[in-house]
Amino acid sequence: MRSLFPYPLLSLSLLIMWFLLTQSFAVSTLVFAILVGTIVPFSMKIFNPEKPRIRNIGAIFRLCGVVLRDIVRSNIAVFSIIVGYKRGHRTSDFIEVPLQIQNVYALSALAMIVTATPGTLWVQYDAENKNLLLHVLDLVDEEAWIQLIKNRYERLLMEIFE
Repeated sequence: MRSLFPYPLLSLSLLIMWFLLTQSFAVSTLVFAILVGTIVPFSMKIFNPEKPRIRNIGAIFRLCGVVLRDIVRSNIAVFSIIVGYKRGHRTSDFIEVPLQIQNVYALSALAMIVTATPGTLWVQYDAENKNLLLHVLDLVDEEAWIQLIKNRYERLLMEIFE
């Protein structure tokens, strides 16, 4: 079975995502979803990614709760900026966040978290200096943002992956 589906979780995820994106359940959709779920993972074999090592399952649930809460709060904050509830001077700027994490899966998760949170954007990661360049829509306190990334996300990601 491993030879047909080298990454079964990826195949299943692609199948589910295909149905969610097409929003229809027809035989042709099922056939195409199975093809995508079977063919795409074979292209992943070329990269031969290392398997992630999860160290703390409980930290995953804590991180999901923190991220969900932050996404909701950021949506409300960005909405209030766009609609005009928060008037005044806005400072949109770039900040550099020094990171300690080195695990590629932890960095990927951090990139997804930061980009999924409205008002922030992962711009660049300098692997040599271990610095993240982050764009913030409404930057009030640069040090507060650095501490938020390090204490809320990086600490939990290090518990999970390192």
